[in-house]
Amino acid sequence: RYKAVWLIFFILGLGTLLPWNFFMTAREYFISRLADPEMSWNQTSEAALSPSYLQSMFDNFMTLCAMVPLLIFTCLNSFIHQRIPQQIRILGSLVAIGLVFLVTAIMVKVAMEPLPFFVFTMISIVFINSFGAILQSSLFGLAGLLPASYTAPIMSGQGLAGTFAALAMIFSIAIGAQQPESFIGYFTTACVAIVLAIFSYILLPRMDFFRYYSMKDKTEYRVYNAELETKRDLIKKDEPNGMEQNNSKIIAIHNPDEKPSVVAIFKKLWVMAVSVCFVFTVTIGVFPSVTAKVSTVLGEGNRWGLYFIPVSCFLLFNVFDWTGRSLTALFTWPGKDSCLLPVMVALRVIFIPLFMLCNVQPRDYLPVVFSHDAWYIIFMIFFSISNGYLASLCMCFGPKKVLAHEAETAGAVMAFFLSLGLALGAAVSFLFRILI
Repeated sequence: RYKAVWLIFFILGLGTLLPWNFFMTAREYFISRLADPEMSWNQTSEAALSPSYLQSMFDNFMTLCAMVPLLIFTCLNSFIHQRIPQQIRILGSLVAIGLVFLVTAIMVKVAMEPLPFFVFTMISIVFINSFGAILQSSLFGLAGLLPASYTAPIMSGQGLAGTFAALAMIFSIAIGAQQPESFIGYFTTACVAIVLAIFSYILLPRMDFFRYYSMKDKTEYRVYNAELETKRDLIKKDEPNGMEQNNSKIIAIHNPDEKPSVVAIFKKLWVMAVSVCFVFTVTIGVFPSVTAKVSTVLGEGNRWGLYFIPVSCFLLFNVFDWTGRSLTALFTWPGKDSCLLPVMVALRVIFIPLFMLCNVQPRDYLPVVFSHDAWYIIFMIFFSISNGYLASLCMCFGPKKVLAHEAETAGAVMAFFLSLGLALGAAVSFLFRILI
């Protein structure tokens, strides 16, 4: 009714990535704090710890400190989700992320030297992405219990999170609020979104639609399976692996005490898992560590130079990534068993050299082939829409390649490979930046 469950999953998806996107799009604030002339700095410090070095490598370290914890805790969640209640994992993660953002907003008013501030920021990013990994993995596992179309609102909500954060940053630049104090409200906005996600999750178990599909209580499983047993003579029994068709939904008759095997599930969906991993390896390999370093040739000395990266990099990526994710709610081509899907995923590797040959500054080795801003913008549009669409397709199809009672574990496995792709992308981003 009123698409309430769909909207709740959309809000939860928004709450999953909004905190990280607010950190990522606030890079100018963090970089400015690392070079604040009012901060005292020991001139005898090693060059490797100088403010200029911390500024130049901030994007790479930020990505690494985000993606490695994301990978580790997503992996842990794949194995502990059967032991720790879902409510604790989701609500606990949301509350923890909200508290970290509250501290970050308070720290805006606290003066710190560049190096301690850098360390504090990286620790905050580690905490946010550790809890975010548990939240994201649990959420995809939860959506795996519902029809495939209910993974799409999570992906779409995550896409909107980046768009919302980028618009907030551009708005703050437009009104001239570039002083550090203005970021108190910026970070507090993320706290409000997290509170909204908490209330949405509390409402979810009250929805009949969700209760029908989740049926996590073992007694309900036994009653339902008993009912199926009594209808054996009325239902076609030509489905493989003990599957029976009922009301257009495939339901497996199984022992509710039996724990699904992660290895067995991976063997069924490994193509989707590896595909989503590769999508995000390519994406994070160049975004934002390479793409945010591109300089405009049209904005020197005018306001476009101020807006170029916030608009052309962060806003464009997030708008078209959101568009790509949302398209899966309209159509899902190619199909889950098509060979074309992994081929399309592999072709995205072409974006790595394309962005490296744009006007990335500073550079030491590669020539600038695509210097004009228009080339960069065109590449960004195709790069982001393909990321959103292909990643969302893989995440929707993964849990649907296994039996019904394996869907939650399959969702967690897919979330792990998504995070693996993010971590691998963060690692290779250092290499791509050095090669330029």
